Amino acid sequence: MNVAYDEKKFVEMVLYVADRLQDDCAGGATKLNKVLFFAEFTHLRRHHQVISGCEFQKLAHGPAPRQLLPARRQLIDSGAAELVEEDFLGRPQHRLVPTREANLDVFTDDELKTIEDVLTQLAGMTGTQVSELSHQEPGWRLTEVGETIPFSTAFLDYQQVQTPTSERLSKSVAERYGFETTR
Repeated sequence: MNVAYDEKKFVEMVLYVADRLQDDCAGGATKLNKVLFFAEFTHLRRHHQVISGCEFQKLAHGPAPRQLLPARRQLIDSGAAELVEEDFLGRPQHRLVPTREANLDVFTDDELKTIEDVLTQLAGMTGTQVSELSHQEPGWRLTEVGETIPFSTAFLDYQQVQTPTSERLSKSVAERYGFETTR
């Protein structure tokens, strides 16, 4: 699969997701990494194309964009964001705080919808929970630590993951139509 990396789009995506995570008490670096991962791979599954084409590497706690640190440095150096350390349940949390709005003109409507869908699905989850969710992805399971997760793994068959939002929606539909749920 030939994927081109679009640095400008990735930088704006980082800024946009970081901004959307400001009201999320667990919206630190770990959750930012995972939202970016799930947005790219979800969009690829839905539309057969990536959003920015950034590469993800397997790390012990889940996938992380290889280009995140340079993008974050660029945002901080340009004054578009700052890195703030906060306390989250007695642990340090590093949060990217935008000082300007992301340029949404670089995204298609479908790309923005995918990012919003991922943010909605991961809402209410901690960094640890989204990391555990990312460990269910075939690409993460099939690569070694430090290796690039191939985009082609997005199309491998795997058991559908359950998020709190999908569980709530499933229960609502089951109740509406009189089906029993197993949970």
